Amino acid sequence: MEIRREVPVTTLFVDVGGVLLTNGWDHHARRRAAKNFKLPWAEMEERHRLVFETHEEGKLTFEEYLGWVVFYQKRPFTRDQFRRFVFAQSKPYPKMIDLVAQLKIRYGLKVAVVSNESRAVNEHRIRKFKLDRFVDTFVSSCYVHIRKPDVDIFRLALDIAQAPAQHVVYIENTPMFVQIAEGLGIRSILHTDYKSTCARLASFGLQK
Repeated sequence: MEIRREVPVTTLFVDVGGVLLTNGWDHHARRRAAKNFKLPWAEMEERHRLVFETHEEGKLTFEEYLGWVVFYQKRPFTRDQFRRFVFAQSKPYPKMIDLVAQLKIRYGLKVAVVSNESRAVNEHRIRKFKLDRFVDTFVSSCYVHIRKPDVDIFRLALDIAQAPAQHVVYIENTPMFVQIAEGLGIRSILHTDYKSTCARLASFGLQK
């Protein structure tokens, strides 16, 4: 039986890394890359730290990023080898992907991704895992040139989705970003695992 909803949910906002997929290029993935390619970890991480925000905001291409972080000197491996390694770090969470896809169909929801991702990784993940089969809009930092925790990325997502904040539910695995969204009146779920997220969605009237 469908739960009666006092405030109907029309739109889902969903993060990608840590919710639908593993993180694309996080601290752990970079450590694996440094080990695999025998790169000096501290130096690589410092160079990454200096440019990653600009890269995720779409103001630095993937090739430029690689040039600053890895290929600023001659390496015994190619850019293509390194690029393939980066892309291979992304793995799906099939139950979460299926959950969002099923809820979209069952309740006629609009689905918008709100994520911090670089363009090359973002586009690889969309294609590889066919995220565009159920996501209507990608409000990715690389496209909109704003990244979380900037509250404007959430305001922009509301405008693009044409959804009032009170009709949106947001699934996110970073506590601060949940709090920022809630500050705009967006009901939010701090995602830690599939079971608890299903229970929270059900409490909003969205049963799988």
